[in-house]
Amino acid sequence: MTNKVALWLAAIIIAAIVIDVQAEWGGVTFLMRKFLKLVDWVEFWR
Repeated sequence: MTNKVALWLAAIIIAAIVIDVQAEWGGVTFLMRKFLKLVDWVEFWR
């Protein structure tokens, strides 16, 4: 992945998070909960 692609991908992700927070859809909290469960699961198998 080139730096240019990584910057565009980061910009798209940040824009999606900002839109989600502004619209109060709750997608960020849902994804964070799922991510924390995944981290706990991976930590268990370590």
